[in-house]
Amino acid sequence: MKLYSNHPKHFVAVDCAIFGYRNEELCLLLYPRGFEPSQGKWSLMGGFIQKNESSEEAAKRVLNETTGLKNIYLEQIETFTQPNRDPEARVISIGYYALSRMDEYDEKTVREHGAHWWPITELPQMIFDHANMVEKALIKLQQKSGYSIVGKELLPEKFTLMQLRKLYEAIFQREFDPGNFRKKILSLDTLQRLNTKNYSESKKGAFYYKCQNSKSEKILDRIVKI
Repeated sequence: MKLYSNHPKHFVAVDCAIFGYRNEELCLLLYPRGFEPSQGKWSLMGGFIQKNESSEEAAKRVLNETTGLKNIYLEQIETFTQPNRDPEARVISIGYYALSRMDEYDEKTVREHGAHWWPITELPQMIFDHANMVEKALIKLQQKSGYSIVGKELLPEKFTLMQLRKLYEAIFQREFDPGNFRKKILSLDTLQRLNTKNYSESKKGAFYYKCQNSKSEKILDRIVKI
């Protein structure tokens, strides 16, 4: 320890941008910060990395404590190191984003933290540099959506192509041509068509699909070029 005694000591934390999808809107889970500084203001889910944890283990712990979920998609955004990002102390934060099925999370656990799902088009003012974290998390999500199918992380197990297209429109905040989207998605050979239909979209009904786990993670051509 003597070798390091002359170097500054910093706190290291994780902050998680948790995305969900509901009513054709991409949403973000925020909670009112429970302590100073900025007590009561909206914040990402986060916490300090404990002595025997990696940053990913800390992020998974935070997600489990705040949503009740264990098996949740998680990906690192980047490390946020601005010296004055937290007015209380020098805190380095490793940012993650997570994708949560909003029909699976533990609502009671979320309520206990005072958390609330916000549409990304209507986000409130957030503490510190959390707005910047969310912006970069959304870019990461868009990049992932550009080369893989994200339906299995945010949609129910079975979904129609229109439901998948609406999800992509929510992620990219723009519309896709229905015919081109259908043609492109089916050409990727990552979806399995089921023998059941959703009749709420048309009189003829729309077939349900599900992701083929063995293929859904392969590198795909850019979906968003359609």
